[in-house]
Amino acid sequence: MRLPPSEAALVGMGEIMRRVVVLLAVLVTAACAGNSYTFHDHGRAELGAWGFDADGMDRGAQPGDDFFRYANGKWYDAAVIPPERANVGSFTSLRIRSEEQLQAILDGLQGQTGLDPEQTKVRDLYRSYVDTDRIEQLGLKPAEADLRLIADLKTHGDVARAMASIRLGTESIYGAFIAVDSKNPNAYSVFLTQAGLGLPDRDYYLIDEKGSVAARTAYHSFIAKMLALAGIADAQKKSDRIFALETEIAKAHWPAAERRNADNTYNPMKVSELEAFAPEFDWAGALKELEIGNPSASERALVVREKSAFPVLAKLFKSTPVSVWRDYLTFHYLRSHAAVLPKRFDEANFDFYGKVLSGNEKQLERSKRGAAFVDDNMGEASGKIYVTQHFPPSAKAKAQALVDNLIATYVEHIKTRDWMTPATKQQALEKLSHLRVKIGYPEKWRDYSLYQVDPNDVFGNATRGAEFEWHRRLARLDGSVDRSEWGMTPPTVNAYYNARGNEIVFPAAILQPPFFDANADDAVNYGGIGAVIGHEISHGFDDQGSKFDAMGVLRNWWTPEDRMNFEAKTGVLVTQYNEYVPIEGLHVNGKLTLGENIGDLSGLTISTAAYHRSLNGRRPPVRDGFTGDQRLLLGFAQIWREKSREGYMRQRVLSNPHSPPMFRVDGTVRNVDDWYDAFRVQPGDKYYLAPDARVHLW
Repeated sequence: MRLPPSEAALVGMGEIMRRVVVLLAVLVTAACAGNSYTFHDHGRAELGAWGFDADGMDRGAQPGDDFFRYANGKWYDAAVIPPERANVGSFTSLRIRSEEQLQAILDGLQGQTGLDPEQTKVRDLYRSYVDTDRIEQLGLKPAEADLRLIADLKTHGDVARAMASIRLGTESIYGAFIAVDSKNPNAYSVFLTQAGLGLPDRDYYLIDEKGSVAARTAYHSFIAKMLALAGIADAQKKSDRIFALETEIAKAHWPAAERRNADNTYNPMKVSELEAFAPEFDWAGALKELEIGNPSASERALVVREKSAFPVLAKLFKSTPVSVWRDYLTFHYLRSHAAVLPKRFDEANFDFYGKVLSGNEKQLERSKRGAAFVDDNMGEASGKIYVTQHFPPSAKAKAQALVDNLIATYVEHIKTRDWMTPATKQQALEKLSHLRVKIGYPEKWRDYSLYQVDPNDVFGNATRGAEFEWHRRLARLDGSVDRSEWGMTPPTVNAYYNARGNEIVFPAAILQPPFFDANADDAVNYGGIGAVIGHEISHGFDDQGSKFDAMGVLRNWWTPEDRMNFEAKTGVLVTQYNEYVPIEGLHVNGKLTLGENIGDLSGLTISTAAYHRSLNGRRPPVRDGFTGDQRLLLGFAQIWREKSREGYMRQRVLSNPHSPPMFRVDGTVRNVDDWYDAFRVQPGDKYYLAPDARVHLW
């Protein structure tokens, strides 16, 4: 899940987390059955007097007509998107805070002595990225050998091996990754997926919406520019052929919504079966390049995701001349390495991906991009330093207790669902009982001792980083699954649910205002971090997560009747979201966003119930004229406030499984009964739904 944070005053993270510990203790104590609830006099919150920016509301808006605007309208009107950002809002502000904290750590390492070997690598990795004088001095020299290799490709077999090369890091019509197997979560498998496009999604090549047409026209020119910058002759003609090729690749691709289907994207095939299924591609050569061999005494099975696309792509591969593939690979090599090549490549890459696609006016400063580079390549090493400064270990236990409160509320709700039979309820409760919770940072840190870092060679550091990560995963391919592993680093402002591990994960950086503020009103925190926690738990029971059982196995544990009831309810949600239009000519894709929409709806429902449970029958105080339920719902709307550039919004609508922020608010609350009661929403209001038209899931 990608969560959007706040324009709050910056406070030291250590102090914030000290407050978080206090808040968690308060909330957990309040939630325990049998304990009386005591209202607390909170200190000054980062936003407003009680954790909500009341000055940012548009009180002239009717809550039932646009709750997003009612909660955030004046803020939205006044908000200015920074020139180097695609949006501004809660998530962006918290991401900026995390970037600054991480950058301060990295800057601090530069002058330190007595660093251990890992810290030295972190320092040198960052130093290599920000040393732009060295990058300009070297020019294209670091890339010359690779570019010659691509230029010398003579056969389709040569092309297949180049596509599979981790060291080259160019592009391929097929992607490969190693992950936990969906049917056997005690083992890893190699997954193969469709790939090959330079634009964010197939629809950019295929639909007539004006923004997409403009984007692909600019992309066509960008291809030619990158080739010309490298001194490659006939750049425009080669761009024409590359763009035509990618358009054919796009026609073979599955739409983004179809790629979410856990059943349809699990297609194990032995290598020999894959070679017969899509014979025009050199699978043996590509797998050899990836160093993927057979396990002992058996032929390896690979999991093919978009099955019907594979033979189409293989035929296209064989029918396309090697000369075109050479040009294609050269362009994508330059594009993928632009950030560690001379400024002319880096700026051209930003001019298209930053300015044209996202609408940014200028590129993020190099030092902040350097922090992201370190996070990408040695994220747990830099994250280890981050948590020592900004996340005390005691916070993990307190956060776990809050999560337990949300899970307990979820249990109560499952038991009372009138659309589920006892058999399916029992399976759902079993799944909840096995839910793993990870908070803050890993119990076991990653070992980077095999990663070689040179402070004077950022190009090589990037290449070696990709190779290190691939070999780290490859080394365990036929071994046992490491359930302690994290998919995000501690400074990441995000959270996620992992279906194969049946686990929810909250990195340290998400536990800050406006999601979590110890000095905020309890109701606002339940609307913030409570809804986030509820959202992640709910992913275990969304349209795809619900296909995995308590052990993380992809199997149907539902009765046919219950599954039919569930799909009928979620189908209504799809229809609702299909009606929303964030950009003229583009509708939200209710099928693509269904899982996240279920998470938002269920997360808010569960967090509201958990808040009520914490009150132990007491009536919460009224603050500035707002009841407890009103403050909770306003807190929920606040975490999703965002103002975006049109290009960024287009990318989101076409390829992102999350709905645009305004519909994460309005589309969610209109299905929650408490919203109607809290804000007296009536028939005739824009977002009013009759009680029998509201979607009630968990």
